Amino acid sequence: MNNSTSAGVYANGNDNKKFKGDRPPCSPSRVLHLRKIPCDVTEAEVISLGLPFGKVTNLLMLKGKSQAFLEMASEEAAVTMINYYTPVTPHLRSQPVYIQYSNHRELKTDNLPNQARAQAALQAVSAVQSGNLSLPGATSNEGTLLPGQSPVLRIIIENLFYPVTLEVLHQIFSKFGTVLKIITFTKNNQFQALLQYADPVNAQYAKMALDGQNIYNACCTLRIDFSKLTSLNVKYNNDKSRDFTRLDLPTGDGQPSLEPPMAAAFGLSVSAVPGALGPLTLTSSAVSGRMAIPGASGIPGNSVLLVTNLNPDFITPHGLFILFGVYGDVHRVKIMFNKKENALVQMADASQAQIAMNHLSGQRLYGKVLRATLSKHQAVQLPREGQEDQGLTKDFSNSPLHRFKKPGSKNFQNIFPPSATLHLSNIPPSVTMDDLKNLFTEAGCSVKAFKFFQKDRKMALIQLGSVEEAIQALIELHNHDLGENHHLRVSFSKSTI
Repeated sequence: MNNSTSAGVYANGNDNKKFKGDRPPCSPSRVLHLRKIPCDVTEAEVISLGLPFGKVTNLLMLKGKSQAFLEMASEEAAVTMINYYTPVTPHLRSQPVYIQYSNHRELKTDNLPNQARAQAALQAVSAVQSGNLSLPGATSNEGTLLPGQSPVLRIIIENLFYPVTLEVLHQIFSKFGTVLKIITFTKNNQFQALLQYADPVNAQYAKMALDGQNIYNACCTLRIDFSKLTSLNVKYNNDKSRDFTRLDLPTGDGQPSLEPPMAAAFGLSVSAVPGALGPLTLTSSAVSGRMAIPGASGIPGNSVLLVTNLNPDFITPHGLFILFGVYGDVHRVKIMFNKKENALVQMADASQAQIAMNHLSGQRLYGKVLRATLSKHQAVQLPREGQEDQGLTKDFSNSPLHRFKKPGSKNFQNIFPPSATLHLSNIPPSVTMDDLKNLFTEAGCSVKAFKFFQKDRKMALIQLGSVEEAIQALIELHNHDLGENHHLRVSFSKSTI
């Protein structure tokens, strides 16, 4: 585009119109249009958005309009960048930035004023990419990139007291560049991950900053080195692996496809990890999952969940309290007065809300598929005195049924996804197998198998006809009075009979 055309385009704001929803999105182009950029942003910061996907060949800043145009070396790099940033909104200086293909096929900026800074920034970045400059803040022996250094990091997490999800890894490592792919797995009883940046510079920077750091206070220590692999092949997008540039990949496990806020927390048992910290050495902030890495905000979002698509004929505040209480301490529940298939559930903290959401969203309950997302509300308000509520709002903060109130509770080690097999405990000696089978049958369940623990008859496993049956049985029978001052404790089990 020549100078006169470009001036007309920017004066008329033609590129801006397509964001109003009245025109289809543009076809792919190696020129990308960025909106809502902060007025004090630097050229280098804008260029950094494109770097992980390939060489950035040109830049035009329109600070007066809070816009910029970024030209990539190839259309393929631009497509990968758009695919990545569609579900994961990029931020510059903590402000969301919006990116779409431009109508223009290339940027001709030779005759435009004020381009010197952009060209200088592009040259500086090019020098860093080619390995001629060391990274800022790096000592000389670490900062220069070794030839052929891999963009893939191997991460081992030691002292795994608290579940570390793929989402948490993505959040932490994204601070050092754009993460393209992650694969998680357990090897030698250790939780490990392979994580690929598009540029080895980012991998080097992340390794320098994060190796030896704790994710949560006093636990979940990162041990990072470079992988021999230079690229990861991700076949499935689920809670174990993710290719952030390919939204079309199957989940591979027959589960509903993942929505961006989903992806399950791993219920990993601490006892399986050598050298894990005992509960006594943990601070309460580790138990509640507060991030120890500076700048990482803990698990994103607040502690209130919006739960939708409930069955209003069966659901009660108490039922939601029992179910969500498997994954954290529920303080308050509010079923919406005018829309009873929706409810708000307030957990003790944001990390418990995330774990509950990850495990329960997509599960069937009373014939409907439950959905849980983070709410915009920061707290559940109790009804004012005299306000009609029909008992739809309940405060459970002082309930004796909280599973995680005690710091270092073993329950933190036994967080598992809903399953058809339930773990029963606190069974008095007089209660027989037939008593318990009858109890579940009367609650409408089909009992497939049952077995007492050999060493401890206070505990048993019971396998029901489906996961949905087990969820409903847990809601109805947890804390059931078995007599002799024994109340039945019901949890999901990782085992089968």
